[in-house]
Amino acid sequence: MTLPEGTTEPESTPGRADSARRGGVRYRRAALMGVPALLAASTLVVLTAQGAIAAQFAISGMPFTVTADSLEGSGFGQFGALDQMAEGSPNEGDTGGQVLVIVTAFREAKLTNLCQSVELGGTHLLITAGNKGTPVKAAGLTTDSTEMAAKLAEFDNIEIGGDASTFDKPPVKGPLGSFGQQADTVTIKNVRQHNYATTATRFTLPDLHMGFSSKGC
Repeated sequence: MTLPEGTTEPESTPGRADSARRGGVRYRRAALMGVPALLAASTLVVLTAQGAIAAQFAISGMPFTVTADSLEGSGFGQFGALDQMAEGSPNEGDTGGQVLVIVTAFREAKLTNLCQSVELGGTHLLITAGNKGTPVKAAGLTTDSTEMAAKLAEFDNIEIGGDASTFDKPPVKGPLGSFGQQADTVTIKNVRQHNYATTATRFTLPDLHMGFSSKGC
């Protein structure tokens, strides 16, 4: 467009242009800095959905004991994983806040005479349920244990040594490349676990009792 006679084209303001350029660089830099955080968050969601994370919360680092006269479960799976304590936890010791655990999972489970106890400075917080003829029921049950023992364990259609990331029987999958086993059903007698975490999508505890005791389970 031709300017009228006697007028000149407005001069650009160097400061304003430089500021706009700097602003654009800052926005782009901020966006790039946000990418790793977004990717990390997305990865966390995917890993959680796949069950690659054991306990889906920061564990306290205080172990607890779980016992039951019998455990009957369907959709069984088992594999190794790592549980993580909250940063700076006083229970870290020399572990770095991580505990290697055995993840045991069931789509559905029934437990008779369930007992759970945790030691709290010379006393025990004791929880009992399912000891009056009606069993404890759980759906989507997982336990993260460092030790497990039983008088007897019976499995139907068990597969041992499979890649836990490919499992289709339990409610969760393990990390890619991790050794595991799965089965249609399992019956365990006189089970005893040394646990760091338990999760379930549904937990029904008939005849529940909670209190302090001089002895644990």
